[in-house]
Amino acid sequence: MLKNFLYALLSLTIVPYILNAQPLSKIAPKREFRGVWVATVTNIDWPSKPGLSIDQQKQELIGILERHKSQGMNAIILQVRPAADAFYAKSREPWSQWLMGKQGLAPAPGYDPLAFAIKEAHFRGMELHAWFNPYRASMSSSAVLSEDHAYRKHPDWFFTYGGKKQFDPGIPEVREYIVQVILDVVKGYDVDGIHFDDYFYPYKVEGQTINDGNTFYKYPNNFSDIKDWRRNNVDLLIKELDDSIHHYKKWVKFGISPFGIWKNKYEDPEGSATSGLSNYAELFADSRKWVREGWVDYINPQIYFTFTRRVAPYGVLVDWWSNNTYGRHVYIGQGAYLVNSRAEAAWKNLSEIPNQIRYLRDNNRIQGSVFFSSKSLSTVAKAVGDSLKNDLYKYPALPPQMPWLDEVPPNEPQALTADALKDGVHLKWQLPLKAKDGETASGFVIYRFSEGEKISVLDPKNIIKISFEDYLSFIDTNVESGKRYSYLVTALDRLKNEGEPSGPVGVEVPLAKE
Repeated sequence: MLKNFLYALLSLTIVPYILNAQPLSKIAPKREFRGVWVATVTNIDWPSKPGLSIDQQKQELIGILERHKSQGMNAIILQVRPAADAFYAKSREPWSQWLMGKQGLAPAPGYDPLAFAIKEAHFRGMELHAWFNPYRASMSSSAVLSEDHAYRKHPDWFFTYGGKKQFDPGIPEVREYIVQVILDVVKGYDVDGIHFDDYFYPYKVEGQTINDGNTFYKYPNNFSDIKDWRRNNVDLLIKELDDSIHHYKKWVKFGISPFGIWKNKYEDPEGSATSGLSNYAELFADSRKWVREGWVDYINPQIYFTFTRRVAPYGVLVDWWSNNTYGRHVYIGQGAYLVNSRAEAAWKNLSEIPNQIRYLRDNNRIQGSVFFSSKSLSTVAKAVGDSLKNDLYKYPALPPQMPWLDEVPPNEPQALTADALKDGVHLKWQLPLKAKDGETASGFVIYRFSEGEKISVLDPKNIIKISFEDYLSFIDTNVESGKRYSYLVTALDRLKNEGEPSGPVGVEVPLAKE
């Protein structure tokens, strides 16, 4: 009894102190993948509607990029092929209907949405991953398809399921066609990654049957079980893509964002302690195998659940994926669109997603998050966006390194100088000498330190600029007159390996004249 009284008394004196102290979050990691999906299908995120002028489209996209940069993001996952159509000019498929309002209708000559997006993202220190839907060919039975659409040329390549046309993955020519579609982008654009979402074979629709029996009969590939055969069809595409992408550009990352559950434990002792829909059984996608075989550089499971979701708790799935990384990266798909929804009571708790990020940060085998979707972070999940900007992603971060693709860092930039002029501190430097892999620099990181501050590249709070372009100058306008600063500049290669710093160089900002 006395012990309880003393504990209560101690609580009364200590708890107010703890509450008032409100310790700041731990310093965020300097390396972390912070992505956001920008969906174009049905104009979810961009463009806001079909038929906008080119200037309107550009301004909308710049606004999206600026907003996400302010929230600390370093990767944009842009949907460039929603339904066997294209948001880019160098394509064998028709222009997307969600661009100008009619499939096959080109925007103004000289405008390439994907090329524009890449340039603007890189300028802001954000990677651009081109997001493809591999098998979906239409969104509804009423879709008006262009004469250039693959269905018009090869109707035998497709089956209809749930009113949507789908490529039949069991046909070898279909797999080869999809590989070539994606290689058009790999070879023709300066993308950082190729990204698939969770739509492989379709999600189950009651009363519907996948009509691929004839394909199974024609191309059995030594399989007697159609389910195993379907999984193998997907595996064949993933393996071939991994080989093909890296053959042309070793630095282009290949990642997939499957549904969050590989298998449930009741289906397989190696599955997760969950009881929901599983990729393996229902979508014929053996998502863990792709990681285990090293066919993907990152897996991005969509864990759109709360900690208290009974059939699939968030923490259980994060932990399961962290135990099944096989040396590859795991980024967690975060369901920002569900915040404040009625899907679960826990989504009304505005700290749910911030707590999810804190949880995955405590696991050193998880390297980041991707949020669905862009618009949500300024609408239903605005509070999450604010939490990222002001706390969790307050300081910049570089994407995590992928040593299995490239671990040779660039050399330091040459001849760094700093001059204090009226409009700020002008920094200039020259490209590094070539590293042993022949690379110079594909980007730079600029660090600034106030007088007396420890000079180190380890703390991201000292980063004032990240760019994935090979510019050789920068003006720091955010300085105070009469103060002394020191600067370091490091080079980045295509895979964001960071070299040794050039500098430090010191400069004193002169007192402003009255």
